Amino acid sequence: MEVPILKQGDFLIATIQAALTDADLLHLRTALLQQVVRSRSRGVIVDVTALDLMDSFASRTVQEIVHMIRLRGAETVIVGIQPEVAFAMVQLGLTLENVATALDLEEGLAYLNQKSKTIS
Repeated sequence: MEVPILKQGDFLIATIQAALTDADLLHLRTALLQQVVRSRSRGVIVDVTALDLMDSFASRTVQEIVHMIRLRGAETVIVGIQPEVAFAMVQLGLTLENVATALDLEEGLAYLNQKSKTIS
């Protein structure tokens, strides 16, 4: 399943609309990194609101996305982690260390705007 990546000013927004296979996650990782380079984005939001499960592969891939994008000079924030997903991740020992998270898209944009101001 293709994840739409929208450009909003200096930021990209990737909205995951359904559960993704491992191959889909790897494709998203590549597509996001290429889009950051192509559009010279300063920030990325990955919206996972529609996900009702995040397994170890998905968690690790999200963490890799964040670190790869950071190496390109952009910030990433993950938004919309559902309470039951957060609970399950903690129970399974899955963490998103050094990964910024926010409740929703609005807070994610506010976070990236704030980060942009401190960098400029």
